[in-house]
Amino acid sequence: MHELSLSSAIVNTVVKHAGGRRVTVVELRVGKLRQVIPGTLEFYFEFVARDTVCDGARLVQQVIAARLHCRQCDHEWEIEIPAFRCPACSGSDVEIASGDEFQVESITVEEPPAAALRDRPGADLGKEAECIAQR
Repeated sequence: MHELSLSSAIVNTVVKHAGGRRVTVVELRVGKLRQVIPGTLEFYFEFVARDTVCDGARLVQQVIAARLHCRQCDHEWEIEIPAFRCPACSGSDVEIASGDEFQVESITVEEPPAAALRDRPGADLGKEAECIAQR
């Protein structure tokens, strides 16, 4: 059920960066080690997004495979179940190489009509809008 709190965090992050514009797509990178059920995350995202700029937005999830890296022999492999022993050298000095990601990769927003942009104080129509968020 942690998908509900994850969905709330996604919506809060997206709302902060959308600048009041309607969001149409939210793209995520979700590592398998996060144990997120994609369908459940999507369900709660739709629920939490109601009455926000994310209402009706499509959630696109890129699932990242879980990979481990052996510090001893430099071998890297993909895992399905957490077995933290290197299959090449049987060493246990391993680190997670991928699979623990949970990040909003990008958002797609609707731009207001040009007339609405012209009416904004200090509007410069010669520049494209940018949204840069720290990861």
